[in-house]
Amino acid sequence: MANMSKYLLQTLIIIVAGFSAAGQTSETRNYAEVTVNNSTHIARITKDSLVVITGSTYAFTVDTHPDSGLVSTRTTTKQLLAEIRAKDGSVQQYRITTKDGSSKDGELSNGDRLIVSTFGGQKKTYAIAIQPMAVGGQLNLEKQALTVNTVSDLILYFTGGQRTPDATIRIRMPKGIIVTSENTTVNVIGRGDVKLKDLPMQSIGRVGTNYSYRKVGSFAITKLADGSSLLLLEHLDLRAANGVDLKIVINNVSLNKTGKYIFRASYSTSKPEMLNSPGLGSETAELTITPTIADLERLVDKSLTYKETSDTYAGATLRWSAIKNSPAIQLLQSTDEGKTWHGVPATVDIKKGTARLSGLAPGKLYSFRLSVASGGYKGLSNIVYFFSGKKDIKSFGIVADSSIDNTDKINEAVQWMHDIGGGTLLFSEGVYNVRTVHLKSNVYLYVSKGATIRAIKGTDSPEMTWFSDRKYRSGLSPTDEGPYAEPENYMTKQDVGHHYFHNSMFFGERLDNVKIIGNGLISGNGNLVTGDNVMRNAANNRGDKMFTFKLCTNIEIGGIYRDEDLWYDPAKDEPYYIRKDGSRDFDTGNMLQIDRAGHFALLATGTDNLNVHNTYFANRYSSNARDVYDFMQCNNVTAFNIYSKISSDDIIKPGSDCSLGFTRPAAHYKVRNIIGDTNCNLFQIGSETADDIMDIHVDNVYILGANKAGFSISTNDGGHIRDIHLNCGHTGSIHSRSKMLRSYTPFFISISNRGRIIGASVARYKFTEDTVKHDELLVTNVNIGEVENIIINGIDVIEVYAGSSFGGKNERWKAFDGTQRKATPIVAGYKLPASELVQGGLNFKLPNGMHTGYIKNIVFNDVHVLVKGGNPLSDTAANPPELGVGQYNASNLKLQPSYGLWARHVQGITVSGCSFNYETPDNRYAIFLDDVIGAKINRVEMMKVKENEAAIKWKNTSGVSLENVVYYQDEWGKSPMSLSKQ
Repeated sequence: MANMSKYLLQTLIIIVAGFSAAGQTSETRNYAEVTVNNSTHIARITKDSLVVITGSTYAFTVDTHPDSGLVSTRTTTKQLLAEIRAKDGSVQQYRITTKDGSSKDGELSNGDRLIVSTFGGQKKTYAIAIQPMAVGGQLNLEKQALTVNTVSDLILYFTGGQRTPDATIRIRMPKGIIVTSENTTVNVIGRGDVKLKDLPMQSIGRVGTNYSYRKVGSFAITKLADGSSLLLLEHLDLRAANGVDLKIVINNVSLNKTGKYIFRASYSTSKPEMLNSPGLGSETAELTITPTIADLERLVDKSLTYKETSDTYAGATLRWSAIKNSPAIQLLQSTDEGKTWHGVPATVDIKKGTARLSGLAPGKLYSFRLSVASGGYKGLSNIVYFFSGKKDIKSFGIVADSSIDNTDKINEAVQWMHDIGGGTLLFSEGVYNVRTVHLKSNVYLYVSKGATIRAIKGTDSPEMTWFSDRKYRSGLSPTDEGPYAEPENYMTKQDVGHHYFHNSMFFGERLDNVKIIGNGLISGNGNLVTGDNVMRNAANNRGDKMFTFKLCTNIEIGGIYRDEDLWYDPAKDEPYYIRKDGSRDFDTGNMLQIDRAGHFALLATGTDNLNVHNTYFANRYSSNARDVYDFMQCNNVTAFNIYSKISSDDIIKPGSDCSLGFTRPAAHYKVRNIIGDTNCNLFQIGSETADDIMDIHVDNVYILGANKAGFSISTNDGGHIRDIHLNCGHTGSIHSRSKMLRSYTPFFISISNRGRIIGASVARYKFTEDTVKHDELLVTNVNIGEVENIIINGIDVIEVYAGSSFGGKNERWKAFDGTQRKATPIVAGYKLPASELVQGGLNFKLPNGMHTGYIKNIVFNDVHVLVKGGNPLSDTAANPPELGVGQYNASNLKLQPSYGLWARHVQGITVSGCSFNYETPDNRYAIFLDDVIGAKINRVEMMKVKENEAAIKWKNTSGVSLENVVYYQDEWGKSPMSLSKQ
């Protein structure tokens, strides 16, 4: 009975769908034949048989046991019914049975039957056969129609129906489409566009020697006898799912014949089975070449700072592929959804193919098309749309009353705005509950004052993946081999929050030009999770990110733009804007308010051209807030005017991980006016350093508290961090001296060799370091990372202790009482243990042969540090351990023998115009250098107690230059003593 009920429901669905799609009645012609309908599971249809696919793939959910990811891809009855339609477009009824005629549900088997019935009484039976094949892929054209005899780029997208390593993809280009190694670019799983000829040389990212690939892929182009051509792409690693697998751009295409051009694709898997996809249905795409203009489009403003002017919604610019020898072209417009049209004044440039119009009435949906009066292109063009204003989200039937789940209707509104070419959706006053909002290209969300977008439980589920991460999701002890057990498992190379993307409040993948702006409130509402054990939660409680952007471009998040700088008033404990006349404006009503954002307020991965600005975090709630802005593998980032009242993790973090299935460098950051308090590092460059990080400029920071470091630079996985400038004026003027208060350590600049990259290997070693016995992993095939060219300039450091207000109950900041942790400013490279100290010897060499990672060319200029002090003379004997695997925090270095600056494994350090002082006499050295090659210390003042024989101490060090360096012994500024007299 249950199966029969399902059959009747399926039959009803098919009947209704037939009427809707065909728009026909029972008078339809009486044929009972079927054909494919965007099929992915049908291999072929003959006169009396229907062949469907079967096979297997790896597909892990977050709950799948690590040994149970191999799943069947056998076609089901539901899939089959969704992928067929009447060959003549008529209405049909379908029934699937077994050989003996019983109704069938679930997976199909050899010998099953598809019975097709028409309303005219005809019947036809197809015998169902199962054939091992790959699930069909998806081939799409960005533009389905182009104008004859014009020049434009042709863009295709292909995605395999299942994941696999070492894939082969075949795309058959129709006659007339010329593909060469020079005129065609390819982008494989988001790695970046390269010409076909450069594909074999494209970087595979940073990998260890146990990665089986040496190149992204190879290609071949074959001309076929009928004039078409075959593009073959081989040896592609498609295990990672990053949206489309292939983006192919054929430049400067011009076709001189109208009609249909058919593109066909198929692909082959290598694991877990060798299978070929059907090459029909969804693996085909059709391009129409028309005699009339077919590619009219509206240009969208993609500037990274939303600034509304009188013309923002009152004008539009249109473009099309320029046509030759054209008569006058008239622009037509409609305001009644195309029922009536009339000419409209516009500035038309026929040669360039552009039209500009202005003076549009507000709040209307406009339709535009071109009219060519005569000649070869005579006729009307395609239609484009523009909504002249912010379209209120409530116009889509959304009720913002705080009790309704608005997710579906908001997603429908976002899709509608995307379908008309983009625009702005206004969230007016009210409370909007959402699970996951699916962002779309060219769609802006404007959250007005009085509006709250609020998370409710039940975000999208974390995505299925080729690999399992269940054995390793967070943490890293010195003997935990989890991240390295499968060298190519990119899911185990970073914490769990970084490599699942769908479980977000707002999600976008492979998008361009998205803005989330305004001065309203976006709140996680306590329903976004912060912990690393998020996947142990119930299925409806695994959302841990507010905004997630994966492989996107041109993204803006922020408040209403102000060009004044944001700064902080300690007396009021509030931020303010610095007016042009230097006065303070405490009205921050322009700022976007964000509360309780989960593990990440923003996780941007592989995303370029971002602007985050004018945001106020945790104004109302200090809970459910971990990382604020995390940029993984991102380039061209601007962040300014950020105030975070409290968070439990980093506020600004550029890094590079393996979560995309490959690595890419991170570069070109301009960051200014960052103010906040954190349980972690306020500014963290690195930690995840699977690839390089470079060219980062930070001006004007005000650290209110940091229970780790105020300013941290850490390479742990072999990446090269270089060219980092703090307070050098590269983002604009230095309006104030930067401040750092209540930080466990002001600066933590370090190297370790955690080596969490694809292809990394480890081995377990026992050794003794400074009488301490170690039993831990050492990475054996990944080079130690590098840090170089660091300038830290113009900052005042006081209250050096772990004094963040995170977790505080009754007071904003607890005054130092001697119980809080405190550490010295630290510059620490990394050195492997000497072979003679290792049990059995150090039996490996890193690829570059370098077993010490030096920090190179670091400058402290105009930095003034006032520490708490109070350490005994015996602490001068402290010898901090090396940072082993899983040790990437300042606390891992334990006690330092100096209070002002401690540096080890450094080549080239300059300390200029600085001072080091204490509140209570500290018996340690002011500066301690260990294995430092080249140190310039000039114009430096410091304190020294009588009991300590030296203010500056070094060992294993050479090339120390002291100039104008003095110390005070009893009272700051009294009786200066040159170090030459110590």
